[in-house]
Amino acid sequence: MRTLLRALLLTLFAIPLSAPHLAHADSATGQAEARPLVMVEKNARYRVVYDIHSDELSAGISRGLYYARGLFEAFRKQGVAASQVGTHLVLHGDAAVFLLNDETYQLAINDPFAVNPNAKIVQDLLDLGVSVEICHSAMKSKGWKPENVLPGVTIVHDGYTRLIKLQNDGYAYLGGF
Repeated sequence: MRTLLRALLLTLFAIPLSAPHLAHADSATGQAEARPLVMVEKNARYRVVYDIHSDELSAGISRGLYYARGLFEAFRKQGVAASQVGTHLVLHGDAAVFLLNDETYQLAINDPFAVNPNAKIVQDLLDLGVSVEICHSAMKSKGWKPENVLPGVTIVHDGYTRLIKLQNDGYAYLGGF
C-alpha cells in the first residue's frame, strides 16, 4: 500500500511540472484547482545583456556564465530558439579573468598547471550566437593584451559604457553576477 501511495504522489507532483497549468489544493475546499503557468511568447524576439563582474563560481565555472547558459535552456523549454535571444555578456572587474587563454589564466591565478574551466562554456555560448565581451579597461589594468583573451571574445572599451549603450538599445539588464 505504501509503495502504491508513494507512486501516486510522485505521479501527482511530476505531472504539473510538465504541463502548462499548475495544480494546487484550494485551502477552503481541499480540491485541486488549476492555475495557468505564465510562459514567454514562442515567436517573439528577446534581447538581454548580462553584467558579469564577480569572480563567484557555480558548478566550478563563472556564476554569470553558468546562469547565462541556463537562460537558453529556460527559453528552449518554452519553445524559443537560441537564435531568437540576442544576448551580450559583458565581463569586467574580477570576472574578466574568466575570458583568458590558459597561459594567461595560469599567471593570473598563480597556478602553473591550471586550465581555464570557463573556456568550454564560453565557446558553447559563442556557438549559440552570444556576444561574449571583455572590458578593455580591466585588461589594461592587469596588463593583458588581445592575444591573451579566448578566441571569439569581443573587446569593448569599458564595461560600464557598454552596459549603458545596450540598455539604451533596448536590451533587458540582468545584473548581480
